[in-house]
Amino acid sequence: MRMRSARTAPMRNFVVPILLFLLTIGSFSGEAHRPIPNLRIPAQIEMRPVILKHDDPSLRKVGGLIYLGGWQLDSRDLAFGSYSALVFDGTRFTAISDAGGILSFAMDGQDRIVDARFGDLAQGPGRGLEKIDRDAESLAIDPSTGRLWVGYEHWNAIWRYAPAFTHAEASVRPAAMQEWPDNGGAEAMVRLRSGRFLVFSEAGDGPGSSRAVLLFPGDPTISGTPILFGYAPPKGFRITDAAELPDGRLVLLHRRISIGGGIMSKLAVVDPRAIEPGAIITGREIATLAWPLIADNFEGIAVTREPGRTILWLISDDNFSPFQRTLLLKFALDEQA
Repeated sequence: MRMRSARTAPMRNFVVPILLFLLTIGSFSGEAHRPIPNLRIPAQIEMRPVILKHDDPSLRKVGGLIYLGGWQLDSRDLAFGSYSALVFDGTRFTAISDAGGILSFAMDGQDRIVDARFGDLAQGPGRGLEKIDRDAESLAIDPSTGRLWVGYEHWNAIWRYAPAFTHAEASVRPAAMQEWPDNGGAEAMVRLRSGRFLVFSEAGDGPGSSRAVLLFPGDPTISGTPILFGYAPPKGFRITDAAELPDGRLVLLHRRISIGGGIMSKLAVVDPRAIEPGAIITGREIATLAWPLIADNFEGIAVTREPGRTILWLISDDNFSPFQRTLLLKFALDEQA
C-alpha cells in the first residue's frame, strides 16, 4: 500500500496537464475519424473494483453520499470509453460517448454488469465519419416509450431516436442554442416526469454571469419556444450532467480541472420550482470528489431506487486516453444529511 501511494502523487501531477490538454483542444480533436464499435461480436466488459479513498478502503461517506461500490470498466473494443452521459430506463443503463458510441447494460443483484451491448449512432449530424459529427454530450430518455434524445455539441442540435437507437426520428437546431459555443453547448439534458425538458449549456451565456438553461414544454424537436433562465454552478466548475430525483428535485454533476487542484467533481441539488423566465438558480452542494478521494472526469449521472434509498450512479469520460479510466461509481443519497 505504501508503494502504491508513493507512485500515485507523481502520476497525478503528470496526468493533470494531459487532462487539461484533452479537455481544451475542443474541435481540433473532433476532426479525427471516430472509432466504430465492432457489433459483430458480443460485448465484453471487465469490472475491477475501486475504493473511494486510495489509502483507506474502509471509507464510505463523502458529504451527503454513502459509497456503495465502484468499478473500473475495460473492454478490448477500441470504441469503448469516452462516455459523456448516462440514463436509466427502469431496467437498463445507457451511456453514450462523444464519438457516437453506445453502451447499454443491466446490473444484477450483486452489482455485476450483465447483458452488455454496444451500439453506434449511425444517424446524426454531418456524415458521421469524424468524431466531431457525433459529439454527443447529453442524453435523455422517456422510460414509458423508450425514445431517446441526444444533445450534440458543435452542431448545437437535439436529435430524437427510436428505442434502442434503431433509427433517428426527428432533429432540431433550436434558435436559442445557436449562440452557444461549439465546445460548450448542450452538456446536460433531462426529461422530467412531467414531460418537460431541461437543456443546460456548459458555457453559453445566461442572465447575468450565469450559464444558459432552456426549459422546453415538451419534446424539443416539436415543442414551441423554450423558457430561458440561468444556472450559477459552483465557482470554477462546469456542469457535465443532470438527472431528476424521485422527489422532483434535480441532481447536477460538475467538473473542475486545474494544475493546482487536479480534477474535481461536485454534486449539487436544485429545486426546479425556482425556475422562471430570466431567473438565476443555484444548487445546494452535497458532495465533492477530489484527491485523495477517487477523482476522474465524471460526465454522466443516473438515478435509480433500491428499497428505502435513492441511488446515484456516476460514469467517467476517459477521452480514449491511456492515462484515464472509465469508472462506474455507486452511491446512496443520505437523505438525513
